[in-house]
Amino acid sequence: MEQIIVVTGPTAAGKTELSLRLAESIDAEIINGDAMQCYRGLDIGTAKPSSAERQVVPHHLFDLWAVTQTATVADYQRHGRARAKEIWSRGRRVVVVGGSPLYLRALCDVLEIPPQDLALRAELMARAESEGGGVLHRELAERDPEAAAAIDSRNVRRVVRALEVVRLTGSFTARLPTPQAWRPTLWLGIDLPRPELDDRITLRADSMWAGGLLEETETMMRQGLAEGETARKAVGYEQAMAVLAGDMSRDNGVAETVTATRRLARRQQRTLHRDDRICWLSAEDKLAAAISAVSEFSATVDKTQSPTAD
Repeated sequence: MEQIIVVTGPTAAGKTELSLRLAESIDAEIINGDAMQCYRGLDIGTAKPSSAERQVVPHHLFDLWAVTQTATVADYQRHGRARAKEIWSRGRRVVVVGGSPLYLRALCDVLEIPPQDLALRAELMARAESEGGGVLHRELAERDPEAAAAIDSRNVRRVVRALEVVRLTGSFTARLPTPQAWRPTLWLGIDLPRPELDDRITLRADSMWAGGLLEETETMMRQGLAEGETARKAVGYEQAMAVLAGDMSRDNGVAETVTATRRLARRQQRTLHRDDRICWLSAEDKLAAAISAVSEFSATVDKTQSPTAD
């Protein structure tokens, strides 16, 4: 049966380790569901699975785009679904791991991708450059308060995209209907108490900077990272580029990375905890709980259920 198991949660919660052990236990392959891990070369700062970890089970869509490419949810949906079908054709299960809610929904749900108007988008980006992203975020709040509340005002690209959709359709939020599964999907969530998660984020940031983030950033800048509309905004790389430019000390770069990562984790938590499909793993042994949930899920899925859509 074509089924999907999602492992999600905020950054630094332990998704990679759990998904790897789960996939190994249930004969599955892993598809990436993290927007920034789709970029080639952004390895240290996005905490991609290591080469050794990727040898344990096949991993997909972790190095999909060059850093100069502007990724779209539609592109990700197309690649992700094609890869899922390939995995199922081999008789294996699909585990999707990541903390990017819109990417997860694009792959796992019947989701209509909102229309695009590149000319309008360019106009809005020009306004953001001249007037500041905050002006556009306030306009979005007037037109679609729910969408504005879910998008960080500092994330200019997402603000512009939401405002573009609002201008074209009247509402960004209305374009995200009640979820309907593309294929039977089990949503597993992993989260931690805030103090523990904050500590893990600090340790991760320290490890990244000590483990070569600056050098990796310098390498990727030679490949166009600073010009990449999406990739240059990745947490850690934005701060590392500021350090390399002399605009920030290394210590401040590390501290800003911790702060930005904590903000990201809070947004992920708010969004994910609103999705009542997610089964949050609270047991001490999360792997055993996950395997049990997968077994129960598979046993209850109607074997005669027709696929929702291609």
